[in-house]
Amino acid sequence: MSEILMPRLSDTMEEGVISAWHKKPGDKVTAGEALVDIETDKALMEYEAYEDGVLGEILVAEGQTASIGAPIAVLVAEGESAPAKAPAAAETAAANGQAAPSPQTADAPAPAATATVPAQSVPADASNGARSRPPSSPLARRLARENDIDLTTLTGSGPGGRIVRADIEAALKNAPAAPVPAAQAPSPAPTAAPAAAVAAEDPDVERVPLSRIRKVTARRLTESMQSTPHFYLTRVVDVGALLAFRKTLNESLAPAKVSVNDLIVKACATALRANPVLNVSFTEDSLLVHKRVNVGVAVALEDGLVVPVIRDADRKTVSQIGAETRELAGRAREQRLTPQEMSGGTFTVSNLGMFGVDSFTAVINPPEAGILAVGATRKDVVVGDDGEFTVRDRLTLTLSVDHRACDGATGAKFLGELAELLENPLRIIA
Repeated sequence: MSEILMPRLSDTMEEGVISAWHKKPGDKVTAGEALVDIETDKALMEYEAYEDGVLGEILVAEGQTASIGAPIAVLVAEGESAPAKAPAAAETAAANGQAAPSPQTADAPAPAATATVPAQSVPADASNGARSRPPSSPLARRLARENDIDLTTLTGSGPGGRIVRADIEAALKNAPAAPVPAAQAPSPAPTAAPAAAVAAEDPDVERVPLSRIRKVTARRLTESMQSTPHFYLTRVVDVGALLAFRKTLNESLAPAKVSVNDLIVKACATALRANPVLNVSFTEDSLLVHKRVNVGVAVALEDGLVVPVIRDADRKTVSQIGAETRELAGRAREQRLTPQEMSGGTFTVSNLGMFGVDSFTAVINPPEAGILAVGATRKDVVVGDDGEFTVRDRLTLTLSVDHRACDGATGAKFLGELAELLENPLRIIA
């Protein structure tokens, strides 16, 4: 017999939510086979079994939380039977994960009442749902769980009848108004939480629980602002030549396309390779100078922010960067990014120009030492050296820098080199 533990699926993960079990107790499990969908702080991921066996018992039911290292199930050999309640595993889960269910009845009455229910109902829930649930994507299962939608009532539009996100969204649009109050009913119910009580007193306030991505985004950005002394450098760049260069590239690459942001990512990578002053991480006794240039690209989601990483961006063509960025952004919006695709960044680019934002400051993504905020391209009237007025295409770049790792003058030098590359775009690919 062996315990299946909650794995660490991302560098910032502290706990995971069981989204869906692919097996029920008694089912044979083969190494490499998808066993369970786990929702982390960044994505929804399929977790594969590491060894052959039979699923003896499920310790953490769908929709419940367990911390890293807590037992979530028991795997037994063929012909071996699992312990009736697996008390040791449950005690470990309770010790390692605050939200993990425990089959033990605690001395305190309130915890015992809530802890005993999952232990008795988990196998039954898994048994009832594992076989009858129609094929569906992990994202669709999570959305269905969050919105209390029964997947067995839906017809999938994906390959082989697989239920996808569009099917869930369609079900929500076509649903009668009644389910909404039902989903909100627990919120105004009397609880011990002060915030819930305040929301219950005000009928004009809706209390929306934070998503896991939003929680982690809030925690990491708060830690960054509190522990990292930021300073900011702003520069307006003439991008007329860059826009013309992009147009020429797209005409030659058709039907493939590159964006202004793709060119900026490539320019940042080129500048970091030539002058790695910001391609570093600060530690208490040293600076870690990274030999690889891995540029993160911030992607905004409805419930938070993720930063997939373009590895070795300095060695890739602009078209490769564009294709990879679009692929990663699409996977991010579907919550299908892997931890490897969101780790290892040495510098980040955050672009809000597509939203019409002229300029902004961005928060550094530790352990990186810098992040570039990119505003919208706009038409500006500029006075030339000859005193004549001309209309130029310009955008604003704001560089946020970790003052522990870099000083103002060296940060300004990097930003100046970056501006030079963007104003002379042939140097980006030279």
